[in-house]
Amino acid sequence: MAEPAWSKPIKTPPIEQKVDLGAALKERGIEHVRIGVVDTDGILRGKHLSRDKFASALDKNLGFCDVILGWDSNDQLYDNTQFTGWHTAYPDATVRVLPQTQRDIPFEPKTVLFLAEFAGRAESICPRGTLRRVLERAANMGYRVSAAAEFEFFMFQETPQSVREKGYRQLKTMTPGNFGYSVLRSSVHSDLYQELLDLGQSMRFPIEGLHTETGPGVLEAALTYCDALEAADRAALFKTYTKVLAQRRGLMATFMAKWSNSVPGQSGHLHISMRTTNGESVFHDPSKPHDMSDTMRWFVGGQQALMPELLAMVAGTVNSYSRLVPGYWAPTSATWGVENRTTALRVIRGGPSSQRVEYRIAAADINPYIALAAAIGSGLWGIEHRIEPAAPIAANAYAMAHPPHQQLPATLFEAAERLAASKPARALFGDAFVEHYAATRQWEEREFRKAVTDWELARYFEII
Repeated sequence: MAEPAWSKPIKTPPIEQKVDLGAALKERGIEHVRIGVVDTDGILRGKHLSRDKFASALDKNLGFCDVILGWDSNDQLYDNTQFTGWHTAYPDATVRVLPQTQRDIPFEPKTVLFLAEFAGRAESICPRGTLRRVLERAANMGYRVSAAAEFEFFMFQETPQSVREKGYRQLKTMTPGNFGYSVLRSSVHSDLYQELLDLGQSMRFPIEGLHTETGPGVLEAALTYCDALEAADRAALFKTYTKVLAQRRGLMATFMAKWSNSVPGQSGHLHISMRTTNGESVFHDPSKPHDMSDTMRWFVGGQQALMPELLAMVAGTVNSYSRLVPGYWAPTSATWGVENRTTALRVIRGGPSSQRVEYRIAAADINPYIALAAAIGSGLWGIEHRIEPAAPIAANAYAMAHPPHQQLPATLFEAAERLAASKPARALFGDAFVEHYAATRQWEEREFRKAVTDWELARYFEII
């Protein structure tokens, strides 16, 4: 019997010096520490520890029950994964605390937050670890990757109890009507806007832009760009603590890809740029068409070529595919263009300081680590293989016919199958990650198929 992919050793980064961390927290008057890890679905899971317990556990790392990697967003146990399950009895998985991720929590006095990532045998399927290994690949090629996420999210005058009592129907949005870039709306709710902006500053996910989008109660926030691993940390924290802030104010925020068939979907676009280790732009070359260097062209070529194979890593929920339909500001094929918002990849000409590519296929429901791993990893693969992209699209990509190899999977199950069969994905992310993640997405689709939807009832109940 072949050795399971997850049992193979994996290169780990050196353990950081933590001996003074407990003393530093004590000096600040910190009494409790919250440890957070991001699971496969992008959900921040965590627990509180006393300062002394945290300090005593640092040298040997901490443990979380590995069920965190063995259940779905509804805490239902996977029955189709090898890494963990009843067959392994759900032991603890080692987690590595990341001192550089320390954040103060404004509304939790005497408490700080640290992010962690899975180590040991769990490292091969850890979302954060997967992105880190992609960025190590970039570093070995001589590149430093920067990134930023921008999210659209809807706000509701609801509570976790009220949405369930209503069966998620007839929900009341924070504001009515379509009013994008509204000064009126943002001024009326300026206290909420300011509190979110302040929260971003104090918890180190700074927001460089915040405005209403077209739709009832929808906002868009653009996070400030930084190193790609930090950008994923910021994105995960932004999504979590936006929801926390909303619920503390008697509101609810959703980052579903598409919560209603009467409004556009919610994007989670990713902006990516690269520099050399000495700080020079990798993407900008004024002597080339569109100021795109050869390296950037190959990067885009790799993203375009692998997008159909890696889509499950970016569109990871059943709901993701409700957004990927024509006419709703979401791309439907693996296309690219220069300053074209109808394509999946938008090249932005910004000179040496800001020439970048916007990965527009992503929705607000992404796991930021896994989506960035796909977006960056496919670009690096394109550079390694000098993949030429198709001709850029200057017109409305929605209205055009595209060749079969640019067509995207139509369902999560199809996308998961494409990912599991992808040799480039296995080379980029490892067999263990691909096998585990693809299985979790197949599970997600299978759970959906058990449901009877409102659409089915309305269509078939009486007439069939």
